[in-house]
Amino acid sequence: MRNTTLLHALLGLKHSQVRSYEFTETELVLDVVPSARVPYCGGCGRACRRGYDARPRKWRHVDVVGLRVLLRYEVRRVDCKRCGVTTELVPWAEHGSGFTRVFEETVAYFAQRTDKTTVCAVMAIAWETVGRIIERVVGRLGPEDRLDGLKNVGIDELSYRKRHEYITIVTDHDTGRVVWAAPGKNADTLRSFFSDLGKERSAKLEVITIDMSQAYIQAVKESAPHAQLVFDRFHVQRLAHDALDEVRRAEVREHAGSAEGKALKKTRFALQKNPWNMTHIECGKLADVQRRNRRLYRAYMLKEALAAVLDRRQVNVARDKLAEWTGWASRSKLAPFQKVARTVRKYLDGIVGYVATGLSNGRIEGMNGKVRTITRRSYGFHSSSSLIAMLFLCCTGLVLLPLHRVPELG
Repeated sequence: MRNTTLLHALLGLKHSQVRSYEFTETELVLDVVPSARVPYCGGCGRACRRGYDARPRKWRHVDVVGLRVLLRYEVRRVDCKRCGVTTELVPWAEHGSGFTRVFEETVAYFAQRTDKTTVCAVMAIAWETVGRIIERVVGRLGPEDRLDGLKNVGIDELSYRKRHEYITIVTDHDTGRVVWAAPGKNADTLRSFFSDLGKERSAKLEVITIDMSQAYIQAVKESAPHAQLVFDRFHVQRLAHDALDEVRRAEVREHAGSAEGKALKKTRFALQKNPWNMTHIECGKLADVQRRNRRLYRAYMLKEALAAVLDRRQVNVARDKLAEWTGWASRSKLAPFQKVARTVRKYLDGIVGYVATGLSNGRIEGMNGKVRTITRRSYGFHSSSSLIAMLFLCCTGLVLLPLHRVPELG
């Protein structure tokens, strides 16, 4: 068997031929040519009549036994009727890339599973290069249209770069996968999602879950007014938790130095916990609050009552109970809960929508936790495009396998 044939089989190059090779102290350089005699346009892939004005180029391939492997070929320029004058398409790499497809998919595989330092050290490339490679791999191997077949979606924002920058993320409730992301968190950002989705597919949306962001509400009502708008239970219930903590802090300030003030010490977590998660000490703290501070205990009962209403599964019953709750909160003489009551009245239909559908942004919040882990192991991102590329690589169900190939030597 010829050496060139063996190298061709070991490297797994398709639709190409190895003509010659040379070794240096650190590199193995292979002279390769496409199998097809007719050149193809690098932009659209159409066959062209002829090529001219060749210029040598090199592509990085996966290393072999510690040697950096480079493919060398004199790329011809072609005159395409559609794209004009451009370079020809080579079968081993994407147009405009300096790496082979096998190399790029290996980089993406490591980026899915490990940290920045390991990827850069093993593949011997810069982290900025990893981001560009991921964008190409996701575009090549990802689904042609992630927005096809959407019915129930969740929308949330994610901060990066020390909370100074945001991206908006759209997740499919049915598959649990990220289907769209873009920088920003305002109404215009979400309008661009509906623009990409199109009017016909926007009309097929049934449920949209969001937090109580006025910008998102405005964009959803403009672009998908028929869809049922559901407000995330976590954000609704957090309003009551924040109001409870505000009442607790006010009571601590008012009774500082007194016996009642001492009874309020270390009650924050006991008041915020679910009753079934409390320890014996926390139960005792809550009992002290009930005996010594009626205002704070009233706030605690309002918090628990709202959670109990949201646990209901009958829509009409939940609506009636929410009306009762808002009346109680308005008469409670607790300003923070009176404010929550006004908010609940304003967004009553969307809150009841959670009871009707059972959908919330819990899955999206879990996805945000995964994205934050990705951000930490990448030591942050300097641009939203790099973060979004990594997001599509790790959170869209894209499966990449390591390079384990048995060469065909026959």
